[in-house]
Amino acid sequence: MDLMPHIDRFSRRFAELEEQLARPDLYDNPQRAQELTREHSRLKQILADSQTWLKLKKDLSLAEEMAKNASDPEMAEMAEEELLTLRPTYAKAEQTIRFAIVPPDENDSRNTIVEIRAGVGGDEAALFAAEITRMYTRYAERVGWKIETLDLSPSEKGGVKEIVFQINGTDVFKKMRYESGVHRVQRVPATEAQGRVHTSTATVAVLPEAEDVDIVIRPEDIRVEVCRSGGPGGQGVNTTDSAVQILHHPTGLIVRCQDGRSQLKNRDKAMKVLRTRLLERKQAEEEAKYSQHRRSQIGSGDRNEKIRTYNFPQNRLTDHRVNFTSYNLAYVMEGDLDEIFDVLASYALEQKFAELETATP
Repeated sequence: MDLMPHIDRFSRRFAELEEQLARPDLYDNPQRAQELTREHSRLKQILADSQTWLKLKKDLSLAEEMAKNASDPEMAEMAEEELLTLRPTYAKAEQTIRFAIVPPDENDSRNTIVEIRAGVGGDEAALFAAEITRMYTRYAERVGWKIETLDLSPSEKGGVKEIVFQINGTDVFKKMRYESGVHRVQRVPATEAQGRVHTSTATVAVLPEAEDVDIVIRPEDIRVEVCRSGGPGGQGVNTTDSAVQILHHPTGLIVRCQDGRSQLKNRDKAMKVLRTRLLERKQAEEEAKYSQHRRSQIGSGDRNEKIRTYNFPQNRLTDHRVNFTSYNLAYVMEGDLDEIFDVLASYALEQKFAELETATP
């Protein structure tokens, strides 16, 4: 694909934005002004990267010409040495422009709701679900994200039957979106007397948080019930009717929140989760209706897809969607997720670019 038409398009749009942002009346609509300012900032960076790419392209062409046609062998050798650095630098700069051509997902910058549930494996599955939760929590702490628990159902042996939490921060959904699916663990449980390796699972669902403008929930469409919270949490939690359960009649969705001691706060949290789940359903229906291309190998993030295996005896993590294997599982479980996040994001962008390239006449 020729990149110049896209760079020209970015330049024209950048000029339009410069003109619009100079108009005082634009700021009468703060939301619109903020949207255009973000787009302006993004295009400014793309155009700067484009200038870097164009200069490298010129330098690469000159070096290749010199290496091929220089009459002085010493000059030709110097050109060949320069090419060793120029070629990978140019390729990386070109990749940056190619990725910029793919339109950003409007959900990337949204806060995120994560639901983790114990799957197959009984107590061991619940313990693994707790470790997956800890893994994401440790990563969030490293990058400055804030986590708020919305609902928690602990198991008797210190694991997690189900947990729902919200993550606030920069580019949360952009990084977390491909974590949805079935996570499989292979290891020797602490209760295994004969040292046999068991296989258990936990499911992860990652949902972009819905805003009030995304989903409208009518009061007559829901039934709100309050009851006494259960499980660990102390006398205050267990003796007040603070747990909230909401039934959404049109879809049959049920959301429960009992993490806090305040009934009002639990209701707000439950409504947030309900709105987010409804947004997920709406987006899935729209994608199924309008998308004609096949799913890419990275998958859709459905909870029934086995995406990753954590093999503790071999200290090995394998992501089955992109054939990625790492032998640093111990570090991954401590929240060192940057490498796998980068691999998944790069692969997804390559797939989107390939689709865009195919669709471009």
